[in-house]
Amino acid sequence: MVLLMPSHMGLLTLVATIISLTTATDTTNATRQFTPEEMLSVSRRGSALPNAAGTLALYTTTQYSFKNHSNAHALWVMNLTNNESWLYTNSSAVSDLVWLDGNMFVWFVSEKGGNTSVVVGDATTPEVEPISAGSIPGPVSGLKLVSTGNGTWGYAFTGSAARNGSIYNPALAEKPRSAGMLYTQIFVRHWDTYVTPQKNSVWYGTLSSHNSNGTTGFSISEPVNALNGTGFESPVPVTGGTDQYVISTKGLAFIAKDLTLLKPIYTKSDVWYIPLSNFTCAPPAPQAVLTPGMEGASSALVFSPTNSSLSFVRMKDHSYESDKNRIFTVSDVTKNLNATEIHATDDGTGSWDRSPGSLVYSKDGKILYAVAEDFARTRLFSMSSDPSQAQTPALIFSEGRVSNVQWLAGNKLLVSSSSFLDNSIYSSVDPTTAASSNATSGITLLSANLGFGTKWGLSRSQFEDVYYKGYGDYMVHAFVIKPSTFKKNETYPLMFYVHGGPQGATQDAWSSGWNMMLWAEQGYVVVAFNPTGSTGFGQNLTDGIQNQWGGRPYQDLVLGWDFICSNLPYVNTSRAMAAGASYGGYMMNWIQGQPLGRNFKALFTHDGPFSTLNMASTDELWFPEHDFNGTLSQNWDNYARWDPANHTDQWSTPHLIVHSELDYRLPVSEGMATFNILQERGVESAMLIFPDENHWVLKQENSLVWHRTAFGFLNKHVGLPTPGEGNDEVVDAVLIDGEWDY
Repeated sequence: MVLLMPSHMGLLTLVATIISLTTATDTTNATRQFTPEEMLSVSRRGSALPNAAGTLALYTTTQYSFKNHSNAHALWVMNLTNNESWLYTNSSAVSDLVWLDGNMFVWFVSEKGGNTSVVVGDATTPEVEPISAGSIPGPVSGLKLVSTGNGTWGYAFTGSAARNGSIYNPALAEKPRSAGMLYTQIFVRHWDTYVTPQKNSVWYGTLSSHNSNGTTGFSISEPVNALNGTGFESPVPVTGGTDQYVISTKGLAFIAKDLTLLKPIYTKSDVWYIPLSNFTCAPPAPQAVLTPGMEGASSALVFSPTNSSLSFVRMKDHSYESDKNRIFTVSDVTKNLNATEIHATDDGTGSWDRSPGSLVYSKDGKILYAVAEDFARTRLFSMSSDPSQAQTPALIFSEGRVSNVQWLAGNKLLVSSSSFLDNSIYSSVDPTTAASSNATSGITLLSANLGFGTKWGLSRSQFEDVYYKGYGDYMVHAFVIKPSTFKKNETYPLMFYVHGGPQGATQDAWSSGWNMMLWAEQGYVVVAFNPTGSTGFGQNLTDGIQNQWGGRPYQDLVLGWDFICSNLPYVNTSRAMAAGASYGGYMMNWIQGQPLGRNFKALFTHDGPFSTLNMASTDELWFPEHDFNGTLSQNWDNYARWDPANHTDQWSTPHLIVHSELDYRLPVSEGMATFNILQERGVESAMLIFPDENHWVLKQENSLVWHRTAFGFLNKHVGLPTPGEGNDEVVDAVLIDGEWDY
C-alpha cells in the first residue's frame, strides 16, 4: 500500500506513517527486535469503512510516541482499487464516521465545552473546509444514519441524559459542594466508575442537505430523546455498544435491561421497537419484541436493507453472561414483533453449537453473516436469514479474529481482522466462493498494517495449534508459540499461560495486553491453554466451569503440563514460569497452593482474586452467583471449595502481583491480600499497583512499566536476560522501596 499526503499537510503526516503492506514472510532483512516499546508504539488502525460504491474506505490510526509521550491521531482515505491511502485530517477530535452519498461522509467532532459538532466533507478533497451541519449540546457518540430519500437521512446517536431527559453535558453541570454519594439500590459502581444519576439514552433526528446559489449545505434537526420517560437505559452500561440500538425507515429498535430486576444480579435485557413515521416526531411508547422462553441478554441488533426485518442474538439464561447466543429474526416489524429463532431444535439446545457476537445482512437481505468464536479464532459464517431455510452456517473467513464486516461492491464483503502477527488486516471476501470452499478461496488480502510482523522477523511458522485429552471426554486446545530464533535442537524456558474469563479464550489475535509473540520473543516457548470454561469449542466446554473453578480447569492444566513433558522436547520444564490475568490470575493463586505450583520457578498474577469468599464485593453479582451455583448464603461450601486462601500454607513459589485501583470487578484489596500473605510467609514477591487503571492496563506508559516489571521479575527466575540488563530505568522510576535486585 502506498500513502499519498496532501502537500498542505506537511510534516504532520509523519505521525501516522504506515509501512508497506504485503504478505511476504521473508525475514532476512529484519533488523529490529519485537519489544514492548515497539509493540506499544506501532500504529493502531481502526476498521475499514467502505462507501456504497466500494471504491473508497475510511479508517483511523492512533500512534503513541515514547519520545513525545503523546498519541498522534489521523483519519485516512483508502482507494480500494489500488490500495493507496491519503491523509484526510490529523485531528484527535474526529469520531463516528458514516458515509452519505458518493464520496461524501459525515462525522462528529468533539468541541471544547463538551459540545459535539456534526460536519460533512468529501473524502477526495481533504484540503476543502468541511461543512458544518450543526452542533449537539453535549458529548455524544455512535452516529447511525438511514436514507429517507430526497437528500435527507434519519440519524441516531447515544449519550448521557440528565434527569429532565435533555442531553447531559458534564462540562456545564453544577458541581456539588459535597463529594458524598447516597445509594439505595445496586449498582454502586460498575467496571471502573461509580454510578451517577445520568443514564445512557438514544436520540434521533434528521440530517438534511440543501442547495443555495449552487452551494451545498447540511443541517440537523433538534435531537429527540427516544427513551424519555420510559425508565429504560440504552446502551446497557458498561459493556453495551452501538449494536444495542439501530434505525431503519420504519423506526428504531433498542436493547434495555428489565426494569423489574436488580441489574447486578440478572443479565436479562430485552429488545424494544419504536415505530416512527418520521425522525422529527415524538416517540410513541416502545413495543416489546417477543422471544418466548428466552430470558437472557440480547445484543447485535441489525435491520435488513429492506428496513422491515430485524435480527439479533439472545441468550436463554437470565443470569449467565456466557450462555450461548442464539440468532432471532422478526420478518416484518410493521406486522408483528414475534421473533423466530434460527437453528431452533425441539430440545431447546439449537442445532449450531456456536455463540455469534455480531450480525450483518447481505445487500438483498436473504443472507445473514455471523461473527462467532470458533476453535481459537473469531470467524465469519453465512446462513439464510429465513428461519425455515436454516442449515449449518457456511464458513467464509477463518483466519485470526474478525472485528468488523462491511459491504463492498459486487456483493463482496470487506472484513477487518487481526492475528498474532498483525493488529489490523483488511480483506475482500467473495461470500459465495468462500462458502463453497470452506473459506479456502474467494479471499483477497487488501492490507496488513504491520506487514504480518516481518520487520521484527515474526512469521506464521512460530505458532501452532495442539490438542490433548482433557480431564474427561473432551479435547483441550492450546497454542504453542516459539521465538523467531527457535532452533529445534535447543531447549527453551516455558511460559505457561492461562487466559481470563473464565469463559473466554486465547485466540489467534493481536493484543497489547497479553501479546503471545512478545513473550515468545523474550526467549520463551509459550503454551497458552484453552481449558474447561473456554469459549469457541462448544457450549458444553464453556458451561463445564460452573462450580469447577479449581476443579476441571486445574486438572486440564495438570494434563497440559504432562503433554508438554511428553511432546515438546524443546521445552526445558525445569525453567518454567506461569502467568494469568483475572480468572487466569485466580488460577495462579490456586496453583500456588497445589502440587502443580512446585513445577514453576515463578508465578505472575494480574488482577486475580485472593479469596472466592470475597466475591460479594464484585460489581456484577450474576457472575459468581452463576459460576458457584448461588449466593454465599445459599452455597457457602461451593465458594469455599475452590478458595485459594484455604491453601496459603503451601505458598512458596516466587510470585509477582499486579493490581489496579480502578478495578471494581476484582477490588485492589484482593491483590493486597495475596501480596501480604506472600510477604508474611517470606516468599520472594513483588507488587505493582496502578492507581489510574481498571481491570486492564490501557495507558501506554503504564503498559511499558507492566511489561518491563513482568519481564524483570520472571525472566531472572528462568535464566533469561532481563530488561536493561539489571538496570531498568523504566522500572526503577516506579520502585517505592528497596533495591530492585534482578
